[in-house]
Amino acid sequence: MSAKDAGGGKEGPGEKGFRIPGLRGAQTSTLFRAVNPELFIRPNKPVMAFGVVTITLCVAYLGYMHATRENEQQLYEAVDSHGERYMRRKTSKWD
Repeated sequence: MSAKDAGGGKEGPGEKGFRIPGLRGAQTSTLFRAVNPELFIRPNKPVMAFGVVTITLCVAYLGYMHATRENEQQLYEAVDSHGERYMRRKTSKWD
């Protein structure tokens, strides 16, 4: 038998005053727990990793769309009255 079993169910000296750390051990209302569940639920690593990857891919896609949009600007080479060439963006008659 171990020393723990031999004690007859008595708590050790360090376990008597043990409290749950953080807000899990605090007295809170049901509304507070419903509004702030992230304070009471342990982190889920796979879901966290999935979220980080998803957000990263979304930001990368937005950057890609922005880069390709800049390349698609409809430019043409125009010649001014002095004979100099320059690039000009096509405009609509509606603008």
